[in-house]
Amino acid sequence: MYQEENWDHVITSKHSLFDLRLKEVWNYRDLLVLFVRRDFVTVYKQTILGPLWFFIQPLLTTITFTIIFGNVAKLSTDGAPQLVFYMAGITLWNYFSSCLTAVAGVFNANAGIFGKVYFPRLIMPLTIVISNLMKFGVQFLLFISFVLYYALSGMIHPNLWILITPYIIFLMAVISMGIGLVLSSMMTKYKDLNQLIGFAIQLAMYATPVIYPSSSVPAKFQWFLQCNPLNGLFDYMRFAYLGAGNFNFTYLIYPTFFSFLILAIGVLVFNKVQKTFMDTV
Repeated sequence: MYQEENWDHVITSKHSLFDLRLKEVWNYRDLLVLFVRRDFVTVYKQTILGPLWFFIQPLLTTITFTIIFGNVAKLSTDGAPQLVFYMAGITLWNYFSSCLTAVAGVFNANAGIFGKVYFPRLIMPLTIVISNLMKFGVQFLLFISFVLYYALSGMIHPNLWILITPYIIFLMAVISMGIGLVLSSMMTKYKDLNQLIGFAIQLAMYATPVIYPSSSVPAKFQWFLQCNPLNGLFDYMRFAYLGAGNFNFTYLIYPTFFSFLILAIGVLVFNKVQKTFMDTV
């Protein structure tokens, strides 16, 4: 007599667009931890300076911005010391741009492993966001050391807004991952996007108050700046840690709404494309 077999795990491509299989992602959390550890350990394993690059890169970039934009172009810093002002923006922007770039290329970069073994594809974007968060943590410690120095010198005045920093970082991670998932899905079909993303991110930095305070933008262009969901996050960073500029909690309403919307769209599109991307990569 025939008896239906009870399988522990069934892999099928036929499932609803809205079936995100988040429980399956949780079941593969050990693989996620393994990938994060691999990324963090191997990236600088064969370099001379190793993890010191986490400090060197933002420090050199900060010094360059201080010379060019602070002393040559003489851009406003809302009265904050130039070095720590630019470091605040660079630290946050490095995390966003590195996550976005890596997530956008996740299909092309991992086509080999995706074609050989099954696991929830969403594991790889999550790996990128978490591993970059660890790098951000190292750079953030460098930023905090400068904040403490200038605060003890009485040149800046941090406030209690620093307590919501984890939420700001969370929003930054969600926005970068959401946009990256949308772009990664498009890149499987439109290869030209691979060449445009790096250039677009450079332009986006100038449309975001990374090297200048939002208060320095003329009134007629403020509407354009406010359309950028990252604007409030960078204003927060300068206000909370440097006491520069203006900030209130309403500045986070738009970034919060945008972050969850773009993540939902990104996951849905990613969930659809992952079934057939091997035919186009």
